[in-house]
Amino acid sequence: MEKIEEQFANLSIVKRSSETKEPTYLLGIDTSKAVQAEKENLVAVLCSNGSIRIYDKERLYVLREFSGYPGLLNGVRFASSSDSVYSSCSDGTVKCWDARLASEKPVQLFKGYPSNIFISFDINCNDHVICAGTEKVDDDALLVFWDARISSQDLSTTKDPLGAYSETHSDDVTQVCFHPYNPNMLVSGSSDGLVNVFDISVDNEEDALITTCNSISSVSCIGWSGKDYKQIYCMTHDEGFSWWDLNHLNTDEPITCLNIQDVREVVNLKEGILDYLIGGLYHEKMDKLFVVGGTNTGIIHLMSCTTSGLSHVTSLHGGHAATVRSFSWNMQDDSLLTGGEDAQLLLWKPGPIEKTFTKKDSMKIASSVSQRVRVHSNDSYKRRKKQ
Repeated sequence: MEKIEEQFANLSIVKRSSETKEPTYLLGIDTSKAVQAEKENLVAVLCSNGSIRIYDKERLYVLREFSGYPGLLNGVRFASSSDSVYSSCSDGTVKCWDARLASEKPVQLFKGYPSNIFISFDINCNDHVICAGTEKVDDDALLVFWDARISSQDLSTTKDPLGAYSETHSDDVTQVCFHPYNPNMLVSGSSDGLVNVFDISVDNEEDALITTCNSISSVSCIGWSGKDYKQIYCMTHDEGFSWWDLNHLNTDEPITCLNIQDVREVVNLKEGILDYLIGGLYHEKMDKLFVVGGTNTGIIHLMSCTTSGLSHVTSLHGGHAATVRSFSWNMQDDSLLTGGEDAQLLLWKPGPIEKTFTKKDSMKIASSVSQRVRVHSNDSYKRRKKQ
């Protein structure tokens, strides 16, 4: 097997996205999972102007654009079995569009409870359940659930919630992530510093809560890793990193594999500095967890994760000219998509460079993403008001 260092070091830019009328930060990326013969692979990108752009993956050409206006969209996710693309919205809905249709109107709308402002969401692996996290309003920070299945008997395009969890977070629910293969397993992260793992097949919230981990700071990213995805990891808004092993829940072994308060202070890079963390990447074939970070000048750092710490693997140069905000790794062809504050979407693939590219000048874009960095709150838990 080719060494992981070589695999990443051999990545070269094969395509840059076409210019758009309105340059924006590229905050999130997801690729279509439904394999359809003779149809292009689609990429959905969350933009800082509150829209989602759909690209042809190979040409990186914008095919269409969806807007949450006047609401602000947070997160972007394709369904597993279709080209439906979802995003949560500050207007109290989760919206679903057909990525192959030019119509800007959502094909399905999932309505929350009054005063809900959604800032995170996910759809489970069998496309049956959607969960969205809210900003804290009054004393409530909720995880809201919907049945995502479309019934031929139900012709309505609007759906009300199945219910909500209200007791387990005391501040903004910044992250929600379903297990890659188990449709009932869910992990959530919050500005309260807590990372909660649930089995949503259990009837009530208290019994559904499997464990609570504490990152000690506001959660910016969560994900699943390890063999059979029995581990979870988390990054914080002040560049902390935590990693837990759920296999140890019913043993004497400690559940915490690694806890670093500020990765920037401890990681030893072969070159340059680390300004921020972007996210995590679990490489199934190699059974290895990697942490992706970067510099304010657009260099991307890849670090491998072990119980003894993070170690620098390689760095990607010559792509972005500003902070990199998002990435998506494809296990099938070992390609990488990256998006940044320079308004660029880049496609990296192993092998020689296909074309000569010049690095784009950094664009100074008025940021509409300050809401991403949230002040950590130590509020105690409060019970949701009975309605």
